[in-house]
Amino acid sequence: MSLLRVLGRPMLASMFLAGGLNSVRDPKEVADAAEPVVQPVTERVSALPDRTEQVVRLNGAVQVVAGLMLATGRMPRPAALAIAATLVPTTLAGHRFWEAEDPSERAQQRIHFFKNMSMLGGLLIAADDTGARPSVLWRGTHAARGLRHDAGLVRRSVRATARPAAAAGRVRAKLPA
Repeated sequence: MSLLRVLGRPMLASMFLAGGLNSVRDPKEVADAAEPVVQPVTERVSALPDRTEQVVRLNGAVQVVAGLMLATGRMPRPAALAIAATLVPTTLAGHRFWEAEDPSERAQQRIHFFKNMSMLGGLLIAADDTGARPSVLWRGTHAARGLRHDAGLVRRSVRATARPAAAAGRVRAKLPA
């Protein structure tokens, strides 16, 4: 594994570990801001808890677990996707700059919104990073290509041996018994 991955993954995960721990410990701190985003989602997804504090706590727990996985390099691609999935509602709930009345508050929220968009981009890159190993798609494509090649060899081999074998069978059938 490259030094950039060893250093970069924990750095990327650090914000989610800290924020996730805060959400797990004290979900009431962000529950009011999360309410406009959480309620429409919980109405559509029955598997989620009804109370906003519970959803905030669940979101924080996912960030902590996936952040630890990303930081330690254990299943980093699914971990990055899980964090990315939690970052979208977090950003929409916490940094609604378009609703801010005060220009300085609007500017601050816009900065945080685009900071989160930058982190989302980093997470998507991390989710796509195969660690210099071939992806599953590449391996599947090359395995299929190898199978087609082997099938072609078998087909040519059968054709090459079938004609002489058929000719020998015809000669043998003509010979007296």
